[in-house]
Amino acid sequence: NNANKKLKHHRNQDSDDFDGNPEAWASLDKNFKQVQSVLDRNRMLIQQVNDNHQSKNPDNMVKNVALIQELNGNISKVVSLYSDMSSNFSTSFHNNGHHKEG
Repeated sequence: NNANKKLKHHRNQDSDDFDGNPEAWASLDKNFKQVQSVLDRNRMLIQQVNDNHQSKNPDNMVKNVALIQELNGNISKVVSLYSDMSSNFSTSFHNNGHHKEG
């Protein structure tokens, strides 16, 4: 698939950076999959909120409160996952002795 080709191409260009640390790549890949899963869930929740809103049905409007609360929680999850990825990437990068200034 195209994304994998781009990833391999990028890794070949920067082979001195993150290569030799398959655990870091696996962790990054796992985190990206988690983020994608949460974003897919959010897309579905937003569609449901819109449908409920357009229905003008009072019960559906009440359901939107819980849906929007879940959306807010999911946004926090995504922020946390990206923060973890950044921290893990930085740690792996520095631990491998490949840190470059500038």
